[in-house]
Amino acid sequence: MSSAFNTIIPSKLICKLLDLGINTSTCNWVMDFLTKRPQQVRSGSIYSNTITLNTGVPQGCVLSPFLYSLFTSDCRPVNGSNSIIKFADDTTVIGLITNNDKTAYREEIQHLATWCNNNNLLLNTSKTKELIVDFRKEGRGTHDTTHINGMAVERVSSFKFLGIHISADLSWNINTSSLVKKAHQRLFFLRTLKKNQLSSDILVNFYRCAVESILTSCVTVWYGSCSAAERKALQRVVKTAQRITGTPLPAMEDIQKKRCLRRARSILKDSSHPAHRLFTLLPSGRRYRKMTYSSIAIMMILYVKGFYATKGMQFFKVVLRYTASPETARWHIMWHLCFESSGN
Repeated sequence: MSSAFNTIIPSKLICKLLDLGINTSTCNWVMDFLTKRPQQVRSGSIYSNTITLNTGVPQGCVLSPFLYSLFTSDCRPVNGSNSIIKFADDTTVIGLITNNDKTAYREEIQHLATWCNNNNLLLNTSKTKELIVDFRKEGRGTHDTTHINGMAVERVSSFKFLGIHISADLSWNINTSSLVKKAHQRLFFLRTLKKNQLSSDILVNFYRCAVESILTSCVTVWYGSCSAAERKALQRVVKTAQRITGTPLPAMEDIQKKRCLRRARSILKDSSHPAHRLFTLLPSGRRYRKMTYSSIAIMMILYVKGFYATKGMQFFKVVLRYTASPETARWHIMWHLCFESSGN
C-alpha cells in the first residue's frame, strides 16, 4: 500500500490543490518539494547512479498521506445511491441496490476504472475480489459476474479489509478465530517476560500494547454481533493474561461498551458527521430514539486489492457494498460509526 504514493503526478496534484482553493505560493512550494528529487541506492560501499524523481511523494514523510488524500479528493460517486469513504489509500464505495437494479453499481465500477486511468492508475483486476451477501430465500445464486476492463472479478466468501475479516454471511467467526490465534502468539512473549521476573506494571503495559490492542481492533464494529462462543473465546485470552500478570484486566464487553459510548458522544458533538442524523432526541429531550432499519434486498462487496500504475505496481483497496436485511443494516450502521469518521 505504501507504494501507492509513488503514483502521484505533481502537476495534476497542483491543479487539484488550486481547485480546492489552496493559494498559489503554497502550491509552488509543494511543486518544488515533489520535483527534482535525487535518489540513490547504497549496498554496503557500492552506490548506484543518481536519478532524479519527478513523480510520487517521499516515503516516510508525514505530508505524503495528506497529499495523497488531496490527490484523490475528486474521486466521488456519480450516483446518489452510492457513497465513497476513504481512509488514506483505502477507499470504500457503498452502493444501495433496490428491486435488483444494479445499474448504479455497474456505473460506479466503470466510473472508478475511468478515474483510475485518468489519474495514472490502472485497476489490478486479478487481485480484485467480490463478496456477495444475500439473505433472500429466492433468487440467490443468480448474480452476474462483475467485469473490470474486460476481466472477470473473482468472487469470494470472505476477505480481510482494514484488519477485519468480513464474511458473506456477516458472521464474525473467521475474524474472531484470527484475533484469538494472533493474541495467543503474543501471550508467549508475556509469559517470557513473567519468567524473567518483570514487574506487574511492565507486564500490564505489554499486554495492553501487544495483546489487548489486537483483541479490541475495531471492536465496536464486530463484537456486538459475535456469538456467545466467540465472546467466551476472546474472554479466555483476557483471563489467561490476567493470571500471567496477576492483575485485574478489563473485560472485552466493558471495553466495547466504553468505546461505543465514546464514539456515539463524538458523533453527537459533530453535526457534520454522516452518522449524526441517526441520533434523534425524544420529545422529552433527555433520551435518544431507538434506531430502526428497513429490510432491503441484497448486499454485494467488491474488494479491489491492487492498482497497477503506469510506472510500477500500486496497491489500493475499494469496497462496493449493497445492503440487505436488518442484520446487514446493523452492520452497515456500525461500519459508518467506526470507519467513516476515523477508520478505527
